[in-house]
Amino acid sequence: MQNETISVQGIPEHLAVASNRWSRQDTTWMLSLFGTAVGAGILFLPINAGMGGFWPLVLMALMIGPMTYLAHRGLSRFVCSSAIPGSDITQVVEEHFGIGAGKAITWLYFLAIYPIVLIYGVGITNTVDSFIINQLGIFTEVPRLLIDGMPVLTESGAHIIDKVSGIPRWLLSGLLILSMMSVMVAGEKFMLMVTRFLVYPLVAILAFMSLYLIPDWKMDALMAAPSTTEFLGTVWLTIPVLIFAFNHSPAISQFSVALKREHGVNASKKADVILRNTAIMLVGFVMLFVFSCVLSLTPAQLMEAKAENLPILSYLANVHASGFVSYFAPVIAFVAIISSFFGHYMGATEGLKGIITKQLASSEKTDTSKKLDKFILGFMFITLWAVAIINPSILGMIEALGGPVIAAILYLMPMYAIHKVPALAAYRGRISNIFVVITGLLSMTAILFGLAS
Repeated sequence: MQNETISVQGIPEHLAVASNRWSRQDTTWMLSLFGTAVGAGILFLPINAGMGGFWPLVLMALMIGPMTYLAHRGLSRFVCSSAIPGSDITQVVEEHFGIGAGKAITWLYFLAIYPIVLIYGVGITNTVDSFIINQLGIFTEVPRLLIDGMPVLTESGAHIIDKVSGIPRWLLSGLLILSMMSVMVAGEKFMLMVTRFLVYPLVAILAFMSLYLIPDWKMDALMAAPSTTEFLGTVWLTIPVLIFAFNHSPAISQFSVALKREHGVNASKKADVILRNTAIMLVGFVMLFVFSCVLSLTPAQLMEAKAENLPILSYLANVHASGFVSYFAPVIAFVAIISSFFGHYMGATEGLKGIITKQLASSEKTDTSKKLDKFILGFMFITLWAVAIINPSILGMIEALGGPVIAAILYLMPMYAIHKVPALAAYRGRISNIFVVITGLLSMTAILFGLAS
């Protein structure tokens, strides 16, 4: 009988179907996925998307919901298609495509996520550094120097002065990165608890901030209508940052593994519901905030924020006359970075562990999990710390490193798997698959065009 069917995880199918009802754990996962994506969405998307004008942003808002849901659904279905209980994405790739392809895609998976973790190391340092200087007033003034050590002067011959935080950057970045990593070391349950604790106030303050900025909206932006060529060109070139801003793929593997463990054969259906609600929540809150920021700032101000390598919230805090914005905007940025860091760190360490494990297996060497975990922990801390001290361009890293590989892993690889893997045959021949492939290809061509121009 149907009620006695047993899933590959040993869970009776009728119990899996009964578990379809929305639960507190589903809310926790939705908030965790939301937190993974929302950091990039509210920190960097308004800067790049806003510089193209208001009307292209409207089309982006209509596109990003289906793009986000369908792409992440495809990746989750791919992970859930494994016949081996507990298999993460790196193991599922090897199961379906073989050892060689498994190694290649595991490398791509790591390279898609690892640069984003580096971005958050830079972002958290810049956010707190800006808050210390501009809101707390703890700084020293030093002349801006050229590469050869000569001071930069104005036309009148005066020194250009920079404000430097009273806390050295190397110490500040080290303490912040160590604090964020310590939450991950404490385990998945503790991380989900901290994420839930952070996301609720984040959502509330984010919504309030979006509404608070409405009196500052400059409605003349609605009157500026670009030509059709400029309109489509702006949308095309912004798609990579749009994908990055709503990306929560680093958490999808562990999310899908957890659902398979809890719901058995019903895991994909449960994942579909959670991912759909996550996408709705993301589009609603993030795009409202993006529109509010874009309408309250000028294109010149958005360019200045990009040049200063600051998240949009830190820039708002520095230029807005309101004391509320000055103090709460950096707090939102701080919380958003932390919540997003957790999911990306989890994906990056999973990818790195998969690479090392596969390499050791091909060399006929055995790994000791404790030594491997310690190595990964040390590698992540040292590289995060070094990049945070160097302070490279955040948007430059997104465009050059994160975008193309995210598009390949999140948009193209699952669609290829649906076409090739027998376990995913039920999902073939759907228009949504074509939509995901087209948007993925548009992202990759936009990045290549941007790098070449």
